[in-house]
Amino acid sequence: MKWTFRWYGPQDTVSLENIKQIPNMHGVVGTIVEKLPGSVWELSEIKTLQNLVEKHGLKLAGIESVSVHDAIKAETSDRDFYIHNYQKTIRNLGKCGVKLICYSFKPIFGWAKTNMQYKLSDGSLTLEYDDRIVQTIEPQQMYGLISGQTSGFQLSGWEPERLEKFQELQKMYEGITEEKLFENLVYFLNKVIPVCEEVGVKMAIHPDDPPFELFDYPRITKNKGDILRIINAVDSPCNGVTFCTGSLGANPENDLVDMVYSFKEKIHFVHFRNVKVLGDKHFIESAHFSEEGSLDMFAIMSALYDIGFDGIVRPDHGRTIWGEISRPGYGLYDRALGLTYLQGLNEAVKKMS
Repeated sequence: MKWTFRWYGPQDTVSLENIKQIPNMHGVVGTIVEKLPGSVWELSEIKTLQNLVEKHGLKLAGIESVSVHDAIKAETSDRDFYIHNYQKTIRNLGKCGVKLICYSFKPIFGWAKTNMQYKLSDGSLTLEYDDRIVQTIEPQQMYGLISGQTSGFQLSGWEPERLEKFQELQKMYEGITEEKLFENLVYFLNKVIPVCEEVGVKMAIHPDDPPFELFDYPRITKNKGDILRIINAVDSPCNGVTFCTGSLGANPENDLVDMVYSFKEKIHFVHFRNVKVLGDKHFIESAHFSEEGSLDMFAIMSALYDIGFDGIVRPDHGRTIWGEISRPGYGLYDRALGLTYLQGLNEAVKKMS
């Protein structure tokens, strides 16, 4: 497996120097934070990011994410223009040797939590989702709920430029059903996957977070059936999934080990983290260690080893510990602890096989 870290660029509170000091680091999964959905990632911009990473002895292992414009997801008249831009970005990434794009296809809410500073018994802070709160608020209030607790950090998917047009986005998605959203995804994939095959880039769709319907907007990456439908709809080695254990694991009905065996070579990227389910559609993001949450991390690692997965892995959201000031979920300390734990699981699985 290729061990990586998500990195938000020079403005990230976690430096490349920090990341390089974590044992056995392959590289980072990066992004260009200022690029809004629909913009072309120019070759010069990608090379600037790549050169910065490589100066620290790391690889730019993938991009998370090249956001899909809402015109594509909602099927407006200008969707082909934005798909053309996406194709250009894929080609430019391919020219730089960047072979992985993690993306999502969710209406309005790429992700959502109801508490960014849930206090655990040890005093650390983590993220919480409680659907009982969601049921009492309007979609617009979710933005205020999250942005008011971020300690000044801009969070991916909640950019001010995007949320200023919230009512416009709501109108855009009126009448979009689950089936229509799926059709629009397939249309998009049929346009971009041939380009991916041409330049050797893999598309890895990220599951819904949380993995159930939110504010009555359709969600199409919630479970095994959803994801199998997507990867089978456009049959290509380049059309796959980001296997996010925390997103999928928030629903106890999702059998993650079974999913690993079902998706097999279509798993292009792994987000490895734990969650603790507290009730119906109520969970927190726990420390990575199995006993801290509801997921059997060893069993998941064993399944990935069994299918021969040797791709890119990163620890996902970490707790805020030791007084660190960082983006919620994206500090250095707990993610580094999580990564070394995952490396230990991987070593144990190998030696037991």
